[in-house]
Amino acid sequence: MPIVESTYKPPIFFKRGFVSTVYSGLVRKVTLKQERERITLSDGDFLDLDWSYSKEKGNKLIILLHGLEGNGQRPYMTAPAKLFNENGADAVCVNFRGCSGMDNLKFSSYHSGFTCDLVEVIYHAFSQKGYSDIYLKGISLGANIILKYLGERDVPNEVKAAIAVSVPCFLAGSARELHTFKNKLYHDRFLRHLVKKIELKHQRFPNQLTVSDLKSIKTLNDFDNVYTAKAHGFKNADDYYSQCSSLQFLPNIKTPTLIINALNDSFLSHECYPVKEAKNNANVYLEMPKHGGHAGFIDKKNVYYNERRALDFVLGLKK
Repeated sequence: MPIVESTYKPPIFFKRGFVSTVYSGLVRKVTLKQERERITLSDGDFLDLDWSYSKEKGNKLIILLHGLEGNGQRPYMTAPAKLFNENGADAVCVNFRGCSGMDNLKFSSYHSGFTCDLVEVIYHAFSQKGYSDIYLKGISLGANIILKYLGERDVPNEVKAAIAVSVPCFLAGSARELHTFKNKLYHDRFLRHLVKKIELKHQRFPNQLTVSDLKSIKTLNDFDNVYTAKAHGFKNADDYYSQCSSLQFLPNIKTPTLIINALNDSFLSHECYPVKEAKNNANVYLEMPKHGGHAGFIDKKNVYYNERRALDFVLGLKK
């Protein structure tokens, strides 16, 4: 059945979505040795990739994509990388453009539907690195990118499976939720980081972003209207949300894909639980735990439930 019954049972204190989300984002620590590689993209910009390896050389790789304003060192990236390393697969944590500690070269950067860079990372993995079994795992924004990628194009045979966690697959609905009072702390934190970044863009590209543009940004929706849409060829924020929501691409997915969205995730609207789409596509598995918040599936020994599920899902394909 494409609707998967969840077995996740968090510790009592972490049943509240707010607590599990905040703990996972601000408190959790994971140690992992990574090696950075910078690749030049086809448009002349660059990406920084953070690699970690299993003890034995093999042909398996998991590609990990972070969420809004994340990076390759966030625990929700390094923890699954470490788990897969311990189970015979190499891992690469992708830093989206401008997220590796250095501003990218272009006025544009990344967004929830920017699949072009994932295409290049996957090609780099199998053509230059020789990986034949590639798995994809994304959190939040990165998860939306993965689902859109899988459903919008032909996928290389090397891509064997995907896992999307806490995915806002209906962007307009998720944007509405982020602007509600219950999410004000998250909203304001995201906004501060994003505005700081485009203040740097303004210094380098003063003709494309004015002082009045910057002053007009009071919300994340303003940011998407002023910067995201303008920098990436959308009419406005609504057009961006409409074109880039992965929900519409789910019926086309042919790669085995597991979606894990907690029912108490305050970032997600009701449209972000694609029951109908999962029931109508044998390749899409939907799991909806009662708890977990946003990427806060706290479990034993600092390995999260969604991370173990990702490994189990991949291993289950071999049976």
